[in-house]
Amino acid sequence: MAISYKYIVLGGGVGAGYAAREFSREGARSGEVAILSKEAVAPYERPALSKGYLFPRDAARLPDFHVCVGSGGEQQDFKWYAQRGIDLILNTEVVKADLAAKALTTSEGHVYNYDILVVATGSTVIKLPHSDAAGIHYLRGIDEAEALVEAMSKAKESSRNAIVIGGGYMGMELSAALITNEFKVTMVYPKPFCMPKLFTADIASFYEEFYQAKGATIVKGGRASGFELDSQGHVSFCFVCFSNFFKDIKFFAFTMPQVKAVVLSDGRKLDADIVIVGIGAKPLTGLLSGQVDEEQGGIKVDGFFETSIENVYAVGDIATFPLKLYGDMRRVEHVDHARKSAIQAVQAIRAKEEGRSIAPYDYVPFFYSRVFDLSWQFYGDNVGDAVIFVAKARKFGCYWARDDRIMGVFLEGGSPAENQELAKAAREQPNVAEFLAGWNRATD
Repeated sequence: MAISYKYIVLGGGVGAGYAAREFSREGARSGEVAILSKEAVAPYERPALSKGYLFPRDAARLPDFHVCVGSGGEQQDFKWYAQRGIDLILNTEVVKADLAAKALTTSEGHVYNYDILVVATGSTVIKLPHSDAAGIHYLRGIDEAEALVEAMSKAKESSRNAIVIGGGYMGMELSAALITNEFKVTMVYPKPFCMPKLFTADIASFYEEFYQAKGATIVKGGRASGFELDSQGHVSFCFVCFSNFFKDIKFFAFTMPQVKAVVLSDGRKLDADIVIVGIGAKPLTGLLSGQVDEEQGGIKVDGFFETSIENVYAVGDIATFPLKLYGDMRRVEHVDHARKSAIQAVQAIRAKEEGRSIAPYDYVPFFYSRVFDLSWQFYGDNVGDAVIFVAKARKFGCYWARDDRIMGVFLEGGSPAENQELAKAAREQPNVAEFLAGWNRATD
């Protein structure tokens, strides 16, 4: 027998938690909202996993970073959902979504019906081939973070060689975490400099030099082509197999090979006790694929995050949405957008039900990172000519301008007031002289 809800949020990440809060704020009644999540815990602020969760001291642990603390909101633990009559259905994998029938089927065969669906399935990591040996790690969820913490603890008794494959967000943040844990870190990435989708070569050089001063070795233009494994292995598993209607109980044990080195495409081998792969993510759109319009690898939505199927909404990483500021369609993978798109979708749902209107989504792209004692923020679009406008020892800024208009702004080491000036410039797109005058006023 199917279980029915008025609203179902599919996914257990940041977007799901913020959607739940917005349904509560918008007056959803007890028993109307359910979250279906593969995870075993309530939605949490995922950025904590590559930062505070890996600290050697005073590490972040749940319930301290459940949503919505990342934006200054209330901590939404199990009790929070129960008090508001929101059903948190965990350890539940949805394997089929029949949008025509408004039905979701789980791996256990349970069926959930809905009137309105908000899909917030997020992304999954891109994996390298043959990377399932012990000692090779990816980071997306809290189980993987806990496994990494355990592995770091064990590896501290060895030579502490850590290889991080990838020079993007995850590669940079996880390298910093490993260095903080006193590992000898080698960073491997295929591009000429780190964070190439956002950074210029000048910006990247500051961070690369900073990491090198902290002891990191950087291999630019390096590609991992494989892994050298210890065939004897270090991690043993044992399980029980029941057969012949429980008449035979068989025990099996095997040893998983342990990574010894990363093999690069040029034949070099880098010794490794721990390998972390952070080469990107891909949106989890498979459940909706073929049933809704798709674009740029995501689910195409309007300015209210409604898909081509009425009463089906997609938010966060999976949504390709109209970016009003630039007049085009974008898919954005970042926690800020995950939060704001979920809020927009729920507000649009409730407004539609009540016969009122709200403004379409009007987003300014925003990215940030914190590593060691560094902290940068970026607003806007990194198109046009890049110009360094602040250059101090621990504070520097860069703007991107096209046709004398500010398109995007980056700042390392900014104060709250300075960062707000960046956000304002990215939205208003003043000419360069106006931006510099405003910056000077903000920094006087």
